Amino acid sequence: MCQKTIETLKKWIAESENIVFFGGAGVSTESGVPDFRSVDGIYNMKYAYPPETIISHSFFIKKTKEFYDFYKDKMIYSDAKPNITHKKLAELEKTGKLKAVITQNIDGLHQAAGSSVVLELHGSVLRNYCMKCHKFYGVDEILNQKDIPHCSCGGIIKPDVVLYEEGLDEAVLYNAINKISEADVLIVGGTSLSVYPAAGLINFYRGNKLVLINKSITPYDKEADLLIQTGLGEVFSVL
Repeated sequence: MCQKTIETLKKWIAESENIVFFGGAGVSTESGVPDFRSVDGIYNMKYAYPPETIISHSFFIKKTKEFYDFYKDKMIYSDAKPNITHKKLAELEKTGKLKAVITQNIDGLHQAAGSSVVLELHGSVLRNYCMKCHKFYGVDEILNQKDIPHCSCGGIIKPDVVLYEEGLDEAVLYNAINKISEADVLIVGGTSLSVYPAAGLINFYRGNKLVLINKSITPYDKEADLLIQTGLGEVFSVL
């Protein structure tokens, strides 16, 4: 990791009053939450059905028990704790510089670290609702019930996460677009920028301080004003 690059990032942060962070699975891997596409990721685990199929809307409707067998085992990490990246971002928000965290993650670790303005593009495992009466439940209700979680009214409880075949929440998406378009500094970290429409949000940035932090290459590397190809923890631990 180039010291000159880190010094540039520090300077941009010090001079900015409108920073937005846009993060993906790589933000939480250092907390023990697996990503989807790496060698050890969820997509490379062996199941009776491909993970992409299991976490789809149609699979949830048709094979709800099989969905929940996978979901409880591989999508909920109740013991995960915020890491240095989550904590530093929360600190940056408290200074007034960081205006929003936009995340593709569903683990709630940004809020656990203390961030208050968190736009969850793909929802959260911490929120669940009855498909019949719309009563909300926490994650414990999902984990404590065997097989398919049911509401007190008898309806099936569904996680408030965006499954394949489902659209993103329009209000959250619109808010994310506004935050990114108004940012002086946009820090993008821990994402392959290959999942749309989330990855396309980067195109709404109008500034000239696009920071891209990711271990592997992304389709947007050439667009970055500052490219740092290493883990987020290594970067945020020296900020």
